[in-house]
Amino acid sequence: MPYKPENTYDADRRIWSGQEERHYFAPELSIGEIIFHEMRRHPKLIAQISVTENTVLTREELHLNSMCVASYLRSLGLLQSDVVGIIARNTTHIFAVTYGCFFNGIPFHALNISYEQATIEKLFNITKPSIIFCDGEDYEKVKAATAKLEVKIVTMRNHQMGSISIDEVLATPVEENFKPAHLEQGNLQTLAILCSSGTTGTPKAVTITNSRKILNTSPDLTTADVQYTHSTLDWVTGLLTTVTSGVYSTKRIIADNPFDPARLLQIIAEHKVTWLIQAPSHLAMTANCPEFEKADLLSIRAYLYGGGRCSLEAQHKIRSRLRHDCMHLAYGFTEVGSAVSKNDHFDKKPNSVGRVMDGFKLKIIDDQGKPLGPNEVGEVCVYSGQYWPGYYGNPKESHSVRDSALWFHSGDLGYMDDDGFLYIVERKKEMLKYQNIMYYPHEIEDVIAQMPQVAEVCVFGIWNEYNGDEAAAAVVKKIRSTLHAQDVVDFVKQHTSAKYKQLHGGAIIVDELKRTANGKTNRQATKAYFLEVKDRN
Repeated sequence: MPYKPENTYDADRRIWSGQEERHYFAPELSIGEIIFHEMRRHPKLIAQISVTENTVLTREELHLNSMCVASYLRSLGLLQSDVVGIIARNTTHIFAVTYGCFFNGIPFHALNISYEQATIEKLFNITKPSIIFCDGEDYEKVKAATAKLEVKIVTMRNHQMGSISIDEVLATPVEENFKPAHLEQGNLQTLAILCSSGTTGTPKAVTITNSRKILNTSPDLTTADVQYTHSTLDWVTGLLTTVTSGVYSTKRIIADNPFDPARLLQIIAEHKVTWLIQAPSHLAMTANCPEFEKADLLSIRAYLYGGGRCSLEAQHKIRSRLRHDCMHLAYGFTEVGSAVSKNDHFDKKPNSVGRVMDGFKLKIIDDQGKPLGPNEVGEVCVYSGQYWPGYYGNPKESHSVRDSALWFHSGDLGYMDDDGFLYIVERKKEMLKYQNIMYYPHEIEDVIAQMPQVAEVCVFGIWNEYNGDEAAAAVVKKIRSTLHAQDVVDFVKQHTSAKYKQLHGGAIIVDELKRTANGKTNRQATKAYFLEVKDRN
């Protein structure tokens, strides 16, 4: 059976390419225009069910709410050059806000609710939104962070004195013969502004265009599908789910609670979820929760995940409960606004992030910029063939991530195998040196992950003036496990002969790893906690 998607390899230039993009909608239409028309085609279908707020909206109702939001923004005189701010959970009406922005051609800048006031202030000072939509419990934090902007704030729930209620917005009359705005700059125009993962410092404001590439992971979605993701709008996966649900008229299940694997399994079983997208950390938590042993995952036909390293054991546990091979580990980064590659062959190529998607080219380069061939590790570089406005208000950083030939430099180390499957090894900046011998955290993480009692692990370097980076580990043990830190140190010693890969820095057992707002393991924050624990002891 041939591998999917179909790829070609230029051995002379050492470039892997996906096929030409195929367009299912008129190329001049914006994402907002497509969703507007598709919602009108299926007015009585259920668009959205909130399992935490107990609300149900048909596509007709969501369409009307979205037009009300769009009309409200028009009444304020907002232009397509303005920005709408969002820092909110997945509550009932936040997607009417999203689609209302799409209908008007106004980009939104989405921030994670966990951001501290200083980070919110810094990021919104970059984009200077004209209006911000947030939850009432975050109103005071958002108000303080944006005091200098004198911005209007709409609360989605738990309405606070001084805020505008979303109910007031939804009461806005819709003009007769309402039409979505045509984009002034065409589909090169910014659709949304998200935040970089923050694994290397303060997040940057990343622009996402109206490109159709955001649809490339799920072209086979239909009105019969039921979608779920726990990701909020500040994640690419949250944006992707919001766009695809609107475009393909699926039923979407939403929840605004902190992630709970038991609750997720209940949602899948009760609502017969067919399409799921998760962060690797959520996948690991799901596979290792007590309720998983009795979980019913047979409705799922597409299980997508990506955005970081994931335990292969956890992946196999999930796969064992699925009807067929529908595990899809994907690779991409916020700057390209979609998946670059996706694995459609988990059973044959586990832990690979798959082959190059349509419309993309990929190469692996060494430290001198020389392209490498199959099975050679280097930096992953991606060519999207489309316009990218860059980091909002930050041309210097924009040029540092995309070169003059328009190739994105991911900062990820990886290699392509002989069948054109991409494997991500590590972040380039996470290289460590022990007595001048180079090694990567994942090499030790892979060893520790073999321990049956380990749920998750994060390895980092602790500086020693004589040895350099001494490896240390923070380990999350499985429920009811009796694992001790010394067991981890001893296991690595027994299974790794190389001295530089020993846990000279020690190990600790933790309840959970530190994460960025986007759910990725935050190696630096986990290391800081490790040092804090060691200092206390």
